[in-house]
Amino acid sequence: MFPLGDDNSMRRSTPFVTYILIIINVLVFLLELQNGDAFIQEWAFVPGRFSDNPGTNLVTIFTAMFMHGGWLHLGGNMLYLWIFGDNVEDRFGHLKFLIFYLLAGIAATFAQYYVSPGSNIPNVGASGAIAGVLGAYILMFPHARVHVLFGSQVVAMPALVVLGFWIVLQLFSGVGSIAYTDETTQDVGGIAYMAHVGGFVAGFLMAFLFRGSGGNPRISA
Repeated sequence: MFPLGDDNSMRRSTPFVTYILIIINVLVFLLELQNGDAFIQEWAFVPGRFSDNPGTNLVTIFTAMFMHGGWLHLGGNMLYLWIFGDNVEDRFGHLKFLIFYLLAGIAATFAQYYVSPGSNIPNVGASGAIAGVLGAYILMFPHARVHVLFGSQVVAMPALVVLGFWIVLQLFSGVGSIAYTDETTQDVGGIAYMAHVGGFVAGFLMAFLFRGSGGNPRISA
């Protein structure tokens, strides 16, 4: 099952912010590939390091949400941002969407930080921010249907099913942190589950504030 897109016939504006976010994520990942582990260690969010020196490591809350653990991680996140981000941006407006996206990413980071404040595993990924986008999408477009490539056919599926597929994709892509073992703490990289939960819940709740008073538009296939 490969999602292709939803119905954008109700979209009123060009999602510039969504496109720019995708471009930045791709460029930062290319920097990761070029500069290796040193780049990741410097700019990823490391909970234990943040606990020791919050001021110095404050910037990594933002930089980490534009980094990824691999091509599958990057590709899956950007595909879902492209499909669902444009509708949310259209509803919120460009500036509000950017603020919303960053706040969802911050909420996701601190949700994960809350459960592992002493971890030395570098946390990376846009998954928390994108989980926030998905939370807002579900609230505002509850009956949306998404076109997916299913075998050799293109079919329309409920957005909830496609969002479930995103969760499965996260499991396979090892989202949330670089997979390695720290020799001193025996921390092992894996999936930042609470980042997903925190981002989704934050996005769902913030949508009540950011969507304005324009009703509850719905997308149909």
